[in-house]
Amino acid sequence: MPDSLDEIFQRAKQGRALFQNRDALSPDYVPEKLPFRENQIRQVAQILAPALHGSKPSNLLLYGKTGTGKTAVARLVVERLQAQDASKQIVTCYVNTRISSTEYRTLAKIAESLPLPEDKKIPGTGLSIGTVLDRIFTSISTTKAHLILVLDEIDYLVSAYGDDVLYQFTRAGEEVKPGFFTIVGISNDLKFKDELDPRVLSSLGEEELVFPPYTTEELRAILTAREKIAFKPGVVPSAVLNLCAAMAGSEHGDARRAVDLLRVAGEIAEREGIHEVTEDCIRKASERVESNRVEDALRSLPIQNKLVLLTASKFSNGTNTGDLYLAYEGLARRFGIDALTQRRVSGILAELDLLGLLEAAVVSKGRRGRTKRIRLLIHTGTLSKVMAEDSQLLGLL
Repeated sequence: MPDSLDEIFQRAKQGRALFQNRDALSPDYVPEKLPFRENQIRQVAQILAPALHGSKPSNLLLYGKTGTGKTAVARLVVERLQAQDASKQIVTCYVNTRISSTEYRTLAKIAESLPLPEDKKIPGTGLSIGTVLDRIFTSISTTKAHLILVLDEIDYLVSAYGDDVLYQFTRAGEEVKPGFFTIVGISNDLKFKDELDPRVLSSLGEEELVFPPYTTEELRAILTAREKIAFKPGVVPSAVLNLCAAMAGSEHGDARRAVDLLRVAGEIAEREGIHEVTEDCIRKASERVESNRVEDALRSLPIQNKLVLLTASKFSNGTNTGDLYLAYEGLARRFGIDALTQRRVSGILAELDLLGLLEAAVVSKGRRGRTKRIRLLIHTGTLSKVMAEDSQLLGLL
């Protein structure tokens, strides 16, 4: 080890603490004000406000690229809505379906927000999806709850497990009376609804709102506001904020990336024992954030998505959908995993393309029509490192 533990800790004690509120740069932090999203806040609030006088609000879908403020707006509005409810009937629940990762865990998270009797609590495993839904619906009905359910990355739930749970939700009106619940779905994918059953579509997407990307100037203002809360005075020069905003602005106006860059840059400056965040710290942070983003995305994938990605990695020069599907079927059979249909695999390819893990570009073949050209976009070493953590897929590597 180049540095002993004692040297590391001694340097940390002697160095200057740059942060005064590190939590202000965490992904879960919801600021009291969301600049440049006042119009979206107002629209979401107007749609959900009928819950305050006992009426069921319309379901709502929020669209936009990563880091455009969808989650922050939704959480801010539902928290304020619940605070205004004198009857205490409004119950709010936020679930990131990608983090929950399965239908069961998503439903268990929803159940946690409801006052279920002790003998009806949802265990970690062991119940059928139907039983869990029945307990949720019964609780809403018996307590007359007005549930506002925020499903973040709702497209992930549908692409991984189909839309059956959403169908049950949208058709549960009679089962939950005199209570009700409203779904606020959040998605990065504008084409998400194309995968839905028409019966789900007709009742889910009653209201829609698209969030535009932030401009570089807007990102700079957001970073300036967060920097004042997170860091001690004089730690982050304006030139560093400008660079951070410019780098995130080039990534489609992603405020989440901008805030992550600033946080990691501050951690790097503290670790190196310097007294302010420099432009070099921002550049080092950019490399680290990008690497962490890819690894986190890979770890969160369901087993079928991992299998498709590993199949794509076998074609060093890229391949087409048909050949990839044949190879995928072979790998699935080899490891005892039920193969999905070609249509479902095409949906997974679209999701992996959206995440930036592979490219699924449509290529014209003249008279022979068009096909998708599949090409891996991440380093195979990174893929192998993360997939080796999954014992079910270790043999593929």
